[in-house]
Amino acid sequence: MSAKLGEILVRENLISPQHLREALEYQREHGGRLGFNLVKLGLVSDDMITAVLSRQYGIPSVNLELFQIDASVLRLIPQEVAQKYSVLPLSRVGATLTLAMVDPTNVFAMDDIKFMTGLNVEPVVVAEASIQHAISKYYSNSREIDLAAVTVDESVLESVSVLSANGNGAITNADLVSLDTIDFAPAEGSEEVEVVEDNEEIDLSTLSRMSADAPVVRLVNVLLVDALRRGASDIHVEPYEKELRIRFRIDGVLYDVMHPPLKLRDALISRIKIMSKLDISEKRLPQDGRIKIKVKVDARSRELDFRVSTLPTLFGEKVVLRLLDKENLMLDMTKLGFEPESLVKFKRNISKPYGMVLVTGPTGSGKTNTLYSALQALNTVDTNIMTAEDPVEFNLVGINQVQMKEQIGLNFAAALRAFLRQDPNIILVGEIRDFETAEIAIKAALTGHMVLSTLHTNDAPSTISRLMNMGIEPFLVATSVNLIQAQRLIRRICKDCKRENPTPAEALAEIGFTLEETKTLKTYKGQGCSTCNNTGYKGRVGLYEVMEITDEIRELILIGASALELRKKAIEDGMITLRESGLHKIRAGITTVEEVVRETVA
Repeated sequence: MSAKLGEILVRENLISPQHLREALEYQREHGGRLGFNLVKLGLVSDDMITAVLSRQYGIPSVNLELFQIDASVLRLIPQEVAQKYSVLPLSRVGATLTLAMVDPTNVFAMDDIKFMTGLNVEPVVVAEASIQHAISKYYSNSREIDLAAVTVDESVLESVSVLSANGNGAITNADLVSLDTIDFAPAEGSEEVEVVEDNEEIDLSTLSRMSADAPVVRLVNVLLVDALRRGASDIHVEPYEKELRIRFRIDGVLYDVMHPPLKLRDALISRIKIMSKLDISEKRLPQDGRIKIKVKVDARSRELDFRVSTLPTLFGEKVVLRLLDKENLMLDMTKLGFEPESLVKFKRNISKPYGMVLVTGPTGSGKTNTLYSALQALNTVDTNIMTAEDPVEFNLVGINQVQMKEQIGLNFAAALRAFLRQDPNIILVGEIRDFETAEIAIKAALTGHMVLSTLHTNDAPSTISRLMNMGIEPFLVATSVNLIQAQRLIRRICKDCKRENPTPAEALAEIGFTLEETKTLKTYKGQGCSTCNNTGYKGRVGLYEVMEITDEIRELILIGASALELRKKAIEDGMITLRESGLHKIRAGITTVEEVVRETVA
């Protein structure tokens, strides 16, 4: 997009070739879009850029200063989504949402917003500086909190031995603590913790002192270690008007674990921000950081790595900590849940000397784990493996991993270009988000490199349509892609409380079992015990739909066959669908009918 815009501006004598070179040089140094940098350098005006983009895409342009957006329309798209994609909802008429966009070719943004709102999206073009100003203006007074339904976990946290971490993440001393023994009252001689409103001056010394109080330090320690003990993947710290709620995500489902006193809100959040080296004085903008600590659990010393994200909400900052536990990283592909024939196809195609293997699925479906397992299998001393990730979740020995930094212009496309000059054998691209990244990845796959990457699609056959919608020619897709795999994660039945639980034959037939199977099939369910926190489930297993691109499927791609036709042919060739993979897990007594129905469609 950038090069085309620059060429148009020069061709129409709006800027000189020298000005374009200056802007491109500035873009390389500071990142950002070309149009935004041209305006910043004073070479063109916002209106000029908008008019050119409008003609380029054949989409109308608007002046946001002339709009007064209704609050009900703003509520359709959260602020973080608007900022992520540089979009703003303008109006809604029936089932159509008019969306102001800086880049109307961003199909990922439109797809996400269609899915989120359930509305058709009609894009209009606006200048980047204009939309950033409008997002700040409109969302400053209209932030909301989404409440999710939770199952309350009533089990009591056990006592744990934990090493307290100071502000730098270094280890200081060991304490034996439990939630029952934590004293939430202020330490003697300290002041009551008061809510700091957005319009009040923030006293950093007070915040620092509060966050260092023993009860707060111990509370954070207990949260971090108990998340590990329970097998949680995320900790959510959520402030509301009259309560502070803490939830754990365990096996993909959120559970309520604690409601500390509201007066601990600022101290608790500041403690987490200090540990993750974030700015405790900045409460108006989202921040990202990491916590690395060592803890002693069950007489074992463990290293824990948490990815921390803060987000300003109506009643304070929400904090989400993602636990990155290396011991839970399953790098043995035979234990991920593949059906034997699907695993053979996957291994065969990642072992080819060149081509592309794509793994698709929603956030939290185990794509990263699958790709890391593939890399581990391919990681030998005679292979140069390069990865571009956002973020790098786990460090893998012998693999060159690069962290993306959008703010300085280091995105997937830029990293890919650099990789091709680094003599790679295997390249992993964290996500194909746009045409530019897809084009370079496919060219790499066609020039002797094995490329692994992810996409957000519902199943394997629809990935072909997605690549074509992004602008990739059918012949390039057909010749470069070796295999596409869609996947989901479902919960396993707890082994300690697993009991036979007959399911009506009609229900089994409805989800895909044959009439003969419904008469003899035994189904199971967890009754709930201390091992699984009374949920009936413990751990997760993958469902996999592996579509190998055969010569027949390549021919269908070349003639522009639909996803439905590709799916039909793949099933004829032996592809196991996500639903069929789920039925295999039910037959084996690994999961329940409810879990398979929740994650798959017939």
